[in-house]
This record gives sequence, structure tokens and C-alpha cells, in this order.
Amino acid sequence: MTVDFTLPTALEAHEPPEARGRTRDGVRLLVSRRATGEITHHEFRDLPDLLDPGDLLVVNTSSTLPAAVRLDRISVHFSTPVPGADDRLWLVELRRITGKASKPYTGGCAGEWIPLPGGATLTLVGRHGKSERLWEARLSTDVVPYLRRHGTPIRYGYVRRDWPTAAYQTVFAHDRSTGSAEMPSAARPFTPELVTRLVARGVLMAPITLHTGVASPEAHEPPYAERYEVPGSTAALVEHVRSHGGRVIAVGTTAVRALETSVDASGHVRASTGWTEHVVTPDRGVRAVDGLLTGLHEPRSSHLMMLTALAGPDLLTATYDAALTEGYLWHEFGDANLILA
Repeated sequence: MTVDFTLPTALEAHEPPEARGRTRDGVRLLVSRRATGEITHHEFRDLPDLLDPGDLLVVNTSSTLPAAVRLDRISVHFSTPVPGADDRLWLVELRRITGKASKPYTGGCAGEWIPLPGGATLTLVGRHGKSERLWEARLSTDVVPYLRRHGTPIRYGYVRRDWPTAAYQTVFAHDRSTGSAEMPSAARPFTPELVTRLVARGVLMAPITLHTGVASPEAHEPPYAERYEVPGSTAALVEHVRSHGGRVIAVGTTAVRALETSVDASGHVRASTGWTEHVVTPDRGVRAVDGLLTGLHEPRSSHLMMLTALAGPDLLTATYDAALTEGYLWHEFGDANLILA
């Protein structure tokens, strides 16, 4: 079950809010409360007043890689390492460059090699599972250092120009050996000043790490395996907050996926690390979180199944109707939505 609607191009955020004369925390915040069905409108900087002392925000510390390497006619989007393989074998998507945008490229064959900038070579090994979109491909050098020298952040047609990698980093990003192919964008509106106000309010924060792969804006495929870590300290704090009546609020669908992967058979969150293929659906439900702070997602997106599990179909439909009516902005540089149980 998901939500279907038509997204007007006028409601697509084409650039960061800073380029529109706003601060990061000056984007709009739509708040939905499942207990009452109430929907209210705020700015993101109002967040401390919307949370209670003792609430816990779980944030993703993954940094964003400049994961796109552009050639004359195609662009290579590096997604994630292939689970269980060496660090030079990655999942990649080939996209055909069309003006300032790109579309999925269906060409390529196993064994083909593609010369890349800087003297590197990418060899297509084979399609990934049943996917017609993703290749397993081997780079002739270490991938992450190569991307940091020659890559640019992944962007789609609704973002009309390139922005520096710094525009795609969140305040929580930690520069680790790998990173996310696309920004964990729910945390982008946070600023150091807002974090300080949240802490002063008595709101707790705890980290997880989940390195996102490439999205599928055309196919709306469910997410595949992604590397994650829920530290023991975070698992313990989640359990402490829940036992004392506080709310656990995930910042981003990535944080939900990591936490839900870490729930054991008795319903408790435990420390865990590895690769997760967990997909949150209304049928599976959620057991670790009481709320979600996220962006606004595309029609028919698999993320909307997770939001339906949290909000319920009626409230989620009303939320997206309100966002469309009030002119909220979509995508990674757009506005935000806080769903509370």
C-alpha cells in the first residue's frame, strides 16, 4: 500500500534553500500526529518546541560521496560495494546524459570496460541479480579515494545545476572509509545552532550509520542491501528512552531501516552491524520507533510504504494532500515532514 498523487514540477526543489534566500533550518516543517489526526505547519527551526525532554532523535552519520563520474555520453553512479566482495567491486548504475539531466542507460555487456577520467578503468562484470538497472563492476583502483578526486554528487533532472559536495553533507556526517551514494537528506535542515537548542531542551541524540545506495527515481524499486551499524550505546539509549516513556524518533528512512533491522525476536533493539535488506511495510510494521522526521517522497515511492506503516494510510493521505495544497517543496533540498505516533 502506498500513496499515489501527481507532483507538480513547481513543487520540486531545484536548489538548496540557501540559494532561495533561506537558511538550512528555515525550510518548512509539516507535522502529522497519528494519535489525533492533527496536521500543523511550522518552520524546521521550531523543532525543539515540538519535541519533549527525554525524546530521542536517532541520526545517520554517513557522509555523502561525490558518487557520479561523468563521461561524454553516460554517467556512472557508484552505489555500494558488492556485499562480501573486495572494495573495488561495486554496484553501479549507468545513465545516459540528456542535456542537464540523465536517464537509465540500458546498454552495456558483461566484460565491457569503460575508460574513466584519471586513467582508471571500470569493467562490467555482470548484472546484479534480477536487476536490469544495476551492474556489478570492478574499478581498477580503490573506489572511494577515486570518487573523492574525480566524482561529483549524484543529481537528477529536477536539480538544474551542480552543487559542491559540501551542499550534500549533513551536520552529523562523519568522514568514514565509505559513505552514501546519495545524501541522507532528512538531516540536512539541522544546523549546529539548532542541535544546541535541542540539547538544551533535553532532547537526546544517538547515532547510527547506514550508507545509502542509489535511488531509483524512474522504477521506484525497493531498496536493496545497504551497509549499516547500530552501536551498542545507541541500542542501549533506545531501550532506556522507551522504558521511561520517551519517544524514539528516527531522522530519515535510513535510521528506521537500521533500527528495525536491529530489533530482536523479543522486540528489543540490540547492537548490530552488517548488510540489511529489511524493507518496512504496513504488514511488517515498526517496532523500534515512535516517529519519523523525513522529507517528502515521490509518488509510488517505496519509502511511502514505510511512512504508511508509521502514519497509517488515512493520515498519510491527508498529510500529502496538505503538502500539495500548501505548496511544500519535494526532494533532497525541499521541506520536511515530522510524523509522530
